Amino acid sequence: MKQFLQILFLAFSSSLVLGSTKLTAEDWPAFRGPRGNGISLEKDVPIRWSPSQNILWKVPLPAPGNSSPIVSNGRVFVTCAENKGRKRSLYCYDRTNGRELWVRTVNFDKVMPTHKTNNYCGSTPVADGKRVVVWHASAGLYCYDFAGNELWNRNLGEFEHIWGYGASPILHEGKVILHCGPGKRVFMTSIDLENGKTLWETTEPVEGNGSRNKERKYMGSWSTPVVTEIDGQKLIICSMSLRVNAYDPKTGKIIWSCYGLRGQKGDLAYTSPVIASDICVAMGGFNGPAIGFRMRGTGDITSAQRLWQKEPNPQRISSGIISEDHLYMANAGPNTFQCLNPETGEIIWQERSGGAACWGSLVLVNGHFYVTDQNGTTHVFKPNQKHLEKIAQNELHEKSNSTPAFSEGQVFLRTFNHVYCIGK
Repeated sequence: MKQFLQILFLAFSSSLVLGSTKLTAEDWPAFRGPRGNGISLEKDVPIRWSPSQNILWKVPLPAPGNSSPIVSNGRVFVTCAENKGRKRSLYCYDRTNGRELWVRTVNFDKVMPTHKTNNYCGSTPVADGKRVVVWHASAGLYCYDFAGNELWNRNLGEFEHIWGYGASPILHEGKVILHCGPGKRVFMTSIDLENGKTLWETTEPVEGNGSRNKERKYMGSWSTPVVTEIDGQKLIICSMSLRVNAYDPKTGKIIWSCYGLRGQKGDLAYTSPVIASDICVAMGGFNGPAIGFRMRGTGDITSAQRLWQKEPNPQRISSGIISEDHLYMANAGPNTFQCLNPETGEIIWQERSGGAACWGSLVLVNGHFYVTDQNGTTHVFKPNQKHLEKIAQNELHEKSNSTPAFSEGQVFLRTFNHVYCIGK
């Protein structure tokens, strides 16, 4: 019965991240997939590959980047940035053979600050089968049809942070939902997919200059929002630098907030919230606190609903997944995989990954976790509540900070050098 309810919940929630937009079940049209939670309903996907095994095609990229590929209606989309961010591009490929269909480039004449590991293309695009939306941060938000025609663009302001940008847009009921930041001005916004007009905008308070708080410690959030439903009410959930907020998708009103992400090294959030039933787990960045709480109530729910807060933690950039009431994480340092109790924060097990640090997020496919480390090695392991059960370790010998996409039995993986299509 428990397994049936989990499957029913996944099927019901499949419309939440992309709303009423009609999708084929095989698409992977957004960061972390059609539900925004990293869980795929695919069955027949390869578990093992190498440069000489199960590679259907690969295409070269002009520059490295941290965004992930998406797959929608026969197309594969990925972003690239060149010339210190002065040239920011969206590439469109034919998913069957990797043929480049078109490239749309935005030229931006100002060099914005970023970290050397974040090459001006950390944001993953999102598509609905007819249109694709890409956020180039200070260079603008753009919408194209699948032939590459520009439908609209928006200048949402400059976003200046010493570590750059990385949040990805999502779609919900015909609206583009975007966490704009980090920087001196941070806000959540809803934009009409049809015409690019702003429907609402909710500002998040910022301390200091946006890169450092009043104590001169680091601050900022790179979290991509997720959509969930609690007691019939749809909510947009996002980790900000100090707190997790729940927004009303229709108005942008903050329904509730849970605090607890301020850490010893600053106010930071890199990952998306992880949700199962009414429990939300959020991770602070740079070894900061992790918190777990129930998504109930209104206003500041910290004292009433927060279940736990733990600090310090491993460096967490990869977003995790809750499977069968257990939270699984892949850490950026010290290169470990973890299994936690989401209701208490207790670490059930922690083991070395056998590879490099993980920036790419976990994906759960057909009873297997997939996660790609910074050496381009994709680790495959099973959910196991007692220990790490490693199944495969697939090396491509190319650097990567991205999350793989799964569609129609194939894996699409972005490295610093190529986009790969992997299949049997």
